[in-house]
Amino acid sequence: MRYYTYIAFLILTFLSCKSQDKKESTMTEINDWKRERFEQPLDSAYLFYVVYGDFNVDFKLSGEKYQTKGIPNGIDLMHYGPETHPEVLESFLEGYVWDELNKDNLTLSNQIKEAKECYIFKGSVADTDNLNYYRDLIGLITYLLDNGGVAVYDLQVLTFWSKTDWIEKIFEPKAPHPRQHVLIIFSEEENGTKWFHTRGLRKYGRSDLSIHNVSKENENAIVDLINRLIDFQAHGGIVDKDFKIDMKPLPKTMWCEQKGDFEDPDFNNKHIEIHWK
Repeated sequence: MRYYTYIAFLILTFLSCKSQDKKESTMTEINDWKRERFEQPLDSAYLFYVVYGDFNVDFKLSGEKYQTKGIPNGIDLMHYGPETHPEVLESFLEGYVWDELNKDNLTLSNQIKEAKECYIFKGSVADTDNLNYYRDLIGLITYLLDNGGVAVYDLQVLTFWSKTDWIEKIFEPKAPHPRQHVLIIFSEEENGTKWFHTRGLRKYGRSDLSIHNVSKENENAIVDLINRLIDFQAHGGIVDKDFKIDMKPLPKTMWCEQKGDFEDPDFNNKHIEIHWK
């Protein structure tokens, strides 16, 4: 506990000093990630990232370069290595997700297995009218990748990112791009239709999405709807029982129902069931 608190203190202290030395330019060059749909707070955002590598860091990072103002309130930073609970590194390298990575990207999985350290960012952030907490966290993760990191594991969407993909798709856009951070999953149902649902919207303090009985001819429209609702919620919108879906070629008889809880294993989150006739 003391160790990761001290790391957080070092980061915040250094960035504070940098902002005083270069206050005007830093304030203008670190862009706010506003949520234009936000009207009122809902649930706290929850994030959980593991960064693997062999690190050479002092956390004297440039806030301007990495678009960060430090660790967000509510997020804990932990470090594990050969002398500090090395078993933690291996605890994430098992199960279906890890098995699939070994089949699909053996190079990346080998880099992760060879890593001697990991940093973990984990915690909850109060719902608010901006996504600056996410911008700040992305910057800190990128700093670690630039200084010995090889991969990032996002536990909310059960996805391992290589250093190259993370920088290209997550950091370099320097904008929220929620669709890159939320996973759309589908599975076959007994009647020949598919169940589509998401994981990852808890990172924005919003419920994930679920819709059953999707026929082949409606698949593209449903994916389009889900992507639009991902953007809408991530930018602060709230989908409730009064939310109206009006999108061609989907029927106007669709309605939404809040279901589940944060312990639901399919989502690790509450979810919105989208019903239709």
